[in-house]
Amino acid sequence: MNQWKTTFPEAADKQFASTVAQGIDVLAAFRPGDNSLRNRDISERTGIPRPTVTRLAATLVQLGYLRRNPSKQAGYLLGFGLLTLGYPLLASMQLRQMARPLMTQLASEINGAVSLVIRDGLDMLYVETARANEGLLTHPDIGSTLPMLTTAAGRAWLCSAPANERQDVMNSLRVKLPRQYEQGVQGVERAMKDFSRLGYCYNNTEWRADSYGFAIPLRRALHSRLFVFNCGVPLEAGSFEELNSIVPPKLASLVRGVEAMLGLDYGTHPGAAHP
Repeated sequence: MNQWKTTFPEAADKQFASTVAQGIDVLAAFRPGDNSLRNRDISERTGIPRPTVTRLAATLVQLGYLRRNPSKQAGYLLGFGLLTLGYPLLASMQLRQMARPLMTQLASEINGAVSLVIRDGLDMLYVETARANEGLLTHPDIGSTLPMLTTAAGRAWLCSAPANERQDVMNSLRVKLPRQYEQGVQGVERAMKDFSRLGYCYNNTEWRADSYGFAIPLRRALHSRLFVFNCGVPLEAGSFEELNSIVPPKLASLVRGVEAMLGLDYGTHPGAAHP
């Protein structure tokens, strides 16, 4: 779930509209699998007082971004108007269309999933995915999220982000999600040490016990966003040691190919030693 934007410094800006932030947080309270949420549920998940949730939800219903659940009193579902909001953004991401054939090919080669993710608040967000193995227990899909600290994708973002932005995110995780922070901080510290040598990040069943993860970021931000390519591979594909020698070079080839198609010339840009 997205964490409320007040976890970031811009919330203290005089131009920061807290009502808008709260409305967005009401929408972000919905998670995959939720049949519907009541005002009380949304209030508990967001920390927004119930009377405020009631007012915001009524407004969002009128705008088409929420809809009332006809089978449950006072229950809400996400509205289809959100698809209209999201489509122009997804359609404008040339990177998605450009990378998808390469992602589909690699997913088939590793019998797993290949995804393109970005940071969204304190989570990593899927913006494109290709899956070749329907037996995967984890089914990445556009718009779903994964945690920052225990996943290869989150660690790759942290290793590549500007130091001040990385520190802001780590501080927010420590304050807002202390249990997740304690469970994942050592893995991040190890990843930070290994990234310059390996050129990629991994998780060895640290997020999910049924799969491995490998991730490599683009070496330069696009439209001020840092994109990360991530591979998920099921345990039955082999041992971590075996896959660690096979998957990262293939993923690196995909990333370098995408960078070439984008016309990015790094020269001696930091990180050019990635495999």
